[in-house]
Amino acid sequence: MQVKEKYKDYFKGKTYNITTFGCQMNEHDSERISYILEDLGYTKTEDRSSADFILFNTCLVRENAELKLYGQVSSLKKLKKEHPEKIIAVSGCMMQTSTAREVIIKDHKEVDIIFGTKNINSLADLIFRYLETNERVIDISTDDVKDDYVNYNTLNDFQAFVNIMTGCDNFCSYCIVPESRGREESRRPSAILAEVEHLVEEGYKEITLLGQNVNSYGNKADFDMTFPQLLEKISQIKGLKRLRFTTSHPKDLSDELIEVIKNNDNICNYFHLPLQSGSSKVLKDMNRKYDQKKYIERAKKLREEIPGIAISTDIIVGYPTETEEDFKETLKVCREIEFDSAFTFKYSPRPKTRAAKLTPIDEEIVQDRFDRLLDTIYPIFNEKNKEYIGKTVEVLLESESKNNPEILTGRTDTFKLVHVKSDKKLIGEIVKVKITDNTSFTISGDLVE
Repeated sequence: MQVKEKYKDYFKGKTYNITTFGCQMNEHDSERISYILEDLGYTKTEDRSSADFILFNTCLVRENAELKLYGQVSSLKKLKKEHPEKIIAVSGCMMQTSTAREVIIKDHKEVDIIFGTKNINSLADLIFRYLETNERVIDISTDDVKDDYVNYNTLNDFQAFVNIMTGCDNFCSYCIVPESRGREESRRPSAILAEVEHLVEEGYKEITLLGQNVNSYGNKADFDMTFPQLLEKISQIKGLKRLRFTTSHPKDLSDELIEVIKNNDNICNYFHLPLQSGSSKVLKDMNRKYDQKKYIERAKKLREEIPGIAISTDIIVGYPTETEEDFKETLKVCREIEFDSAFTFKYSPRPKTRAAKLTPIDEEIVQDRFDRLLDTIYPIFNEKNKEYIGKTVEVLLESESKNNPEILTGRTDTFKLVHVKSDKKLIGEIVKVKITDNTSFTISGDLVE
């Protein structure tokens, strides 16, 4: 990056802090932002109040994240008044939509820079513009640039996210993503392969491919390659230890993809397959384009073809048209599929979605269903994890435990969270662990020498 001459020494000794809301796509965007800031000369700090550049990378999928953002930005008003030289920025999906953006513009004068999901590559120029004018800078565009960057900076030096596509064409009735991230566009295979090859050469052991719906990769492109074909090519890159991807849409889960996972050892035996609801009626209302029967058939096909595969899911409770009988259908699917883990949400209306026009269900009813869902799935998680006791598994050690520095945490290829007593010098290594205990959310064991 070419740093303007007048600012070549400006960023030395300055720090930045990023708060990320939402999904792995947002985490990946934050990594790209970190790369740009560090290229300018900033260094990262975990202490937000001491940072010279403070950024919030936002999510609009859940109302809770939106409310959190407003609260956290407001908390910086006093800090900005006392230290006007600090730069506060807000980016991401929420800024890509006019409603949320206007709230920040109107009610949060402490924010200096506002930009969208498609303007990340312009961040350095936005900072220069702010420094030169000392006036708020806003840059929101709808044009997407897919192939002009390579993600060389990640949260650690052994795992990396690689974005293979942007946007979504599914238009689920509750989802704001097509509005916030635009229509579906796939990056060229050559750019993706070059990026992964570089990361593997740099020593990265685990690569996660990202897209709102990776299964539809290439559907609208002017090149002839499906997601299973791309996955196969990436898996053949010499030295790549682990390959993951997220997220998949059940309507597009093909037998070809299952075969590719089955036949390549470095593709992890883990599949995130969002259910959202077990009721075919509600799924139709959600515009999910599959029914209960198809979902169950696809999930069972995964289990049959890839023994030991772990399946996680997303479930929304309290969609406006959901009846008690509909909810019981969700519980039925949970019992039949026996998910290894799940991200569970109470429905919250998102602006500019069709579902936002519907009459919401009483909050007490939604909370009761939510509690019953957890009561159903947590024991299943526990039983699935208990199956690991006595087995020796390979674990990529990721970090020290937050509660005990003598304990390291990592993941199996089935994405199980593992606790093991080990020296922190092994962080970033794939080790063997014999599992001795479990909870509903973790497994633990002893290092095998």
